[in-house]
Amino acid sequence: MSYKIIVDSCGELTEEMKASGHYETASLHIDVGGHHIVDDETFDQASFLKIVAETEECAKSSCPSPERYMEGYHCEAEHVYAVTLSAELSGSYNSAVLGKSLYKEEYGEKDIHVFNSRSASVGETLIALKIAECEEQGMTFEQVIDTVEAYICEQNTYFVLETLETLRKNGRLTGIKSVMASALNIKPVMGATPEGTIVQLGKARGVKKALAKMVEEVTVQVRNSEQKILAIAHCNCLERAKEVKKMLEEKASFRDVIILDTAGISSMYASDGGVIVVV
Repeated sequence: MSYKIIVDSCGELTEEMKASGHYETASLHIDVGGHHIVDDETFDQASFLKIVAETEECAKSSCPSPERYMEGYHCEAEHVYAVTLSAELSGSYNSAVLGKSLYKEEYGEKDIHVFNSRSASVGETLIALKIAECEEQGMTFEQVIDTVEAYICEQNTYFVLETLETLRKNGRLTGIKSVMASALNIKPVMGATPEGTIVQLGKARGVKKALAKMVEEVTVQVRNSEQKILAIAHCNCLERAKEVKKMLEEKASFRDVIILDTAGISSMYASDGGVIVVV
């Protein structure tokens, strides 16, 4: 069966994924400092981060429209999947589901499924890779859905950011104290709940100690690591990401490891120096 995977632009795609012909990006849009920015191949991370740093107002993002998803579903592929940013953090999931309804009204029945990643960034990447893996193994459409939904339930997301200010301003930190003791250089270690909301897992003084604490959290919670892909995303801090990779590989074995620079909407939330780990 032919297949297609649409990933909203909060998810990162590797060069191999882009070249495969199976993946497509549905772009989010960002408004900040009088600029309207489309999160696509024209996105300039350095320019964007400069605008964000120089603008007092918070950047506002908008998800791909239902019509955009409908257009993506209208293709020759027999099986079509969408992977979206956590439904608890964005309207992208609901938009993709509505796009499916619009497609059926316009064109009729088709095998389309929308996955709520309950994560973001490289969490979406891993889910998209899992879909492709299942398709390449010859699973039926229903088997792919069941297998990937189970995979999402097992997935864990962790991150350490230089600042939580963007998340706070955008209302993504409900119930979490976002004002840390900056004078003491306290950095929170964050994670995702099973429902896809953000939770604080711990804190440490300084980024290095926070990253070490994050590594501890990962190794305590990960199961059957040798069967899993470890994904690390960073925002302008490749060496920091490599150090996290080294620390994790000293404590556990993984099937594979991928490191990606955050692009677009992900870099807005990660900010300079942010590291995200998903396994």
